[in-house]
Amino acid sequence: MSAQPVVQVEDLDVYYGTSQILFGVGLAVRQGETMALLGRNGAGKSTTMKAIMGLAPARRGTVTLQGKVVSGLKPHHIARAGLGFVPEDRQIFPEHTVEDNLVIGTKKGPNGEDEWPIRRIYEVFPLLEPLRHRIAGRLSGGEQQMLAIARTLMGNPALLLLDEPSEGLAPIIVQRIGELLRQLRGTGATVLIAEQNMHFCLGLASHATVIDKGQIVYTSGIEELKANENIRQRYLAL
Repeated sequence: MSAQPVVQVEDLDVYYGTSQILFGVGLAVRQGETMALLGRNGAGKSTTMKAIMGLAPARRGTVTLQGKVVSGLKPHHIARAGLGFVPEDRQIFPEHTVEDNLVIGTKKGPNGEDEWPIRRIYEVFPLLEPLRHRIAGRLSGGEQQMLAIARTLMGNPALLLLDEPSEGLAPIIVQRIGELLRQLRGTGATVLIAEQNMHFCLGLASHATVIDKGQIVYTSGIEELKANENIRQRYLAL
């Protein structure tokens, strides 16, 4: 295990107007981990992701990426430092082809890494290759989600942030996205997933952090969470 986390979040306080949403949030994701940030709707998951990405500025606390403090930077500077963000609404370019979307996302990593050339993307996302000339706006919701993840990987991020990747998708598509993320974990990618769907994450994450009412209430390996019925019932049961 790496001594230094890829991302370290410490004591984040975030407000929307005068309303405080996050209260001293802290978490760490290390190299090769897939961390699930779990919580009910409105618990603060998406705000945490946006705060890490610089889209919801924190009044207090720090975000450190690969040893460099990035809190307070503009989102595009944080992206250049090695953070890849797939928002809940995906934000693909609907008038462009699948391959154009991938090419648009291409950039080297913060230290010149090029671990995700388009050839490897098509190996990990085989469903996208036969669709490469299709207009992205004509893809299904699941295909668009795969494209959004693949496009973000084309930027060679040190950490991939996924905000509610199963949201609004049919169960069979959710299963397919889960299989894809398990395969992605096998590549050694470092991933932080914000999810309300605990069962979606149990089979693909290595670690879990639970957030409730804007505060971190539990952190463990995924197997410990599976065994802790009290935490699951108290904070994650719908």
